[in-house]
Amino acid sequence: MIILLFLLWLVLNGRFSADAGMVQVCVVGIVVALFAYLFARKALGYTFKAELRIWKKAPVLLAYFCILIKEIIIANFQMMKIVVSKKAEIHPVMIKVKIPLKTNFARVLLANSITLTPGTITAELEGDCFTIHCVDTSFSEGIENSSFVKILERLEK
Repeated sequence: MIILLFLLWLVLNGRFSADAGMVQVCVVGIVVALFAYLFARKALGYTFKAELRIWKKAPVLLAYFCILIKEIIIANFQMMKIVVSKKAEIHPVMIKVKIPLKTNFARVLLANSITLTPGTITAELEGDCFTIHCVDTSFSEGIENSSFVKILERLEK
């Protein structure tokens, strides 16, 4: 974590040169990264084990975000088709879906992903029951078996 914080410091600083000023930037960056790390340990309960768990799940999270971007793009084109169509007949619907995700992290990530996808909004999340508003009934098909749910189930294991 200290290395990532230091790299973040360097990127946000924006000064990359081989002069004496760069040494000062690096020293200050190391001190700031160390204090941020100590703060995370003390105030946020950060542990090295937690970081290892995150790194182990990083490929699955990356795959999830790639799928999310793909679904957002597809939904944008579907919404554009509805908006541009002269004879667009939309049938808005509110559905309740029970999705068997175990952790709150996975549930909230799914709820936010549904809301980020154009044409759908997660109106309520209570336990494993999602109330979702869809602009059209076609948007509500397959939410229980979506690629979002499958990859989040993998993430929970």
